[in-house]
Amino acid sequence: MFYCSFCLIWCLHLIITDVFMNVTEYLTTILQTNKLFYCIVKTIPTLLEVLNSINFGGLNLSMLCDIHGQYTDLLRLFEYGGFPPESNYLFLGDYVDRGKQSLETICLLLAYKIKHPENFFLLRGNHECAAINRIYGFYDECKRRFSVRLWKTFTDCFNCLPIAAIVDSKIFCCHGGLSPDLQNMDQIRRIMRPSDIPDTGLLCDILWSDPDKDVNGWAENDRGVSFTFGPDVVTKFLNRHDMDLICRAHQVVEDGFEFFCRRQLVTLFSAPNYCGEFDNAGGMMSVDENLTCSFQILKPSEKKAKYQYQGVNTTGNQARLPARIP
Repeated sequence: MFYCSFCLIWCLHLIITDVFMNVTEYLTTILQTNKLFYCIVKTIPTLLEVLNSINFGGLNLSMLCDIHGQYTDLLRLFEYGGFPPESNYLFLGDYVDRGKQSLETICLLLAYKIKHPENFFLLRGNHECAAINRIYGFYDECKRRFSVRLWKTFTDCFNCLPIAAIVDSKIFCCHGGLSPDLQNMDQIRRIMRPSDIPDTGLLCDILWSDPDKDVNGWAENDRGVSFTFGPDVVTKFLNRHDMDLICRAHQVVEDGFEFFCRRQLVTLFSAPNYCGEFDNAGGMMSVDENLTCSFQILKPSEKKAKYQYQGVNTTGNQARLPARIP
């Protein structure tokens, strides 16, 4: 218990104020901090529009997702990619549930968002939803270690998180995928927050849908929620909106990243050895000012980032071949 509490204190208070506080004071402070975050996210657009070359002065934007409470792996990814503000980050959701340290994970991410609001971005995933994390572990962790009130405070935060992001007008980023209801970006901008995730509709689909190479158009999703969409849907979406790539999360992929539809869509998954049951790597994608995407891999067996695949330039040019990182 002492170790867990110390980690939580370290995440928020040393990062934000550099002041060590005891466990008794901690609960009140984290609740106040999350109220502050609630105020911050209410001012952030539902659809983020990030201009990489302007916002970050030429520094890369790194994308991660699906941390799922694997806090030590998150730290290893930061060690490799650089801790904020040395590096810029866009997270695609699913910070809590299933892993053992969801509180440490979400506290660290919220703390970085509060301290570095201009170069650290958090999107909502389908597990940033009370109906889901009530079942898959986050509620129980909050109740066991602190209180149900803390879980409700996080729920208020999650209900206000942005839904999607566009990087340099060319890369569409979200947690799940596309929606048959999505015709223009203003529909995302008009999604009202705070909001629970409904069972159907645009918001549900953006957080829940999946690509499927064997589907033409739209089909029912085996998850029992939302849809699957085929390569034709991806191509039509990119052509309609003059974009080059969809970057999404939501599915475990063996190598930490996986392309779909002639490299028009990429699935990322950043939690290696997911739940201790999968032998998957964790992936992180970096985008430079020329929109060249590179991939850093955290191997499950070694838990150490050793390989980089520099795989696609969203302008359509061939990028460099795989390269070993010393």
